[in-house]
Amino acid sequence: MSSPQEVSAWRPQVPGVVEVFHAHFTEHAYPMHVHDVWTLLIVDDGAVRYDLGRRERGTPQDTVSLLPPQVPHNGSPATAHGFRKRVLYLDVPLLDKSLIGAAVDDPDITDPLLRLRIGQLHAALARRGDELEAESRLALVGERLRGHLRPRLAAARPEQGRGVAHSLRELLDERLLSGVTLDEAAQQVHAHPTHLVRAFSAAFGIAPHQYLMARRVERARRLLLDGHPPSEVATEVGFYDQAHLSRHFKRVVGIPPGRYAGKRSGRLAGTAPSAVRQDG
Repeated sequence: MSSPQEVSAWRPQVPGVVEVFHAHFTEHAYPMHVHDVWTLLIVDDGAVRYDLGRRERGTPQDTVSLLPPQVPHNGSPATAHGFRKRVLYLDVPLLDKSLIGAAVDDPDITDPLLRLRIGQLHAALARRGDELEAESRLALVGERLRGHLRPRLAAARPEQGRGVAHSLRELLDERLLSGVTLDEAAQQVHAHPTHLVRAFSAAFGIAPHQYLMARRVERARRLLLDGHPPSEVATEVGFYDQAHLSRHFKRVVGIPPGRYAGKRSGRLAGTAPSAVRQDG
């Protein structure tokens, strides 16, 4: 039997915070995937190892990790007893896209004050009625993050040419719900199908089909937290059926969509969110 896992997730009524995600994983390993928002991560126990920007990274305790949107990454426990983490998914306007390159180059930040403020923000987000406090703390966190990233902009890598890989990514984003065949994509971007797959994988570190499924899972998370049932969400975000959604959702998030949706907020004011416990 697999070791137990605990997950809680909710969407607070605070502009700029798309999702709050707390988890304790002992064995789950995230595959390569992407988010369309910023991922602000702190680890309270254990450590996570992950790949970002073709480099292996780690999140030892007391650091803050900021993973930028549209950049593939994975994640797995770096210790035998797993890890316990708290994550904020932050809307892109909070941190400008011009900061993405700097975050890729150095996503792990050692800043005790920043970490303290992130912890205070999580506490405020768990209490209904404290939205103004949460907004205020989020503003301070955003300011400090920008202070870390802006000095690195001058040294950041220049953006690579758009090429067929970027054209394919734009096409996949446009056709997120309906999908696209490889032959059709090749015709659209004027490239041989095999070259297209290789170019995309080389540019972004993730295969085109993995990118598409990760984006659909991302959208499914938002709808589930808004209260939509998994059977409805599956077709709304482009999966064939609920089983198709469940397979990819569990692979990326670590729990099935039904359990994830079953613990969406619905808390009493002043109480922390309840957790989903999964044994196996």
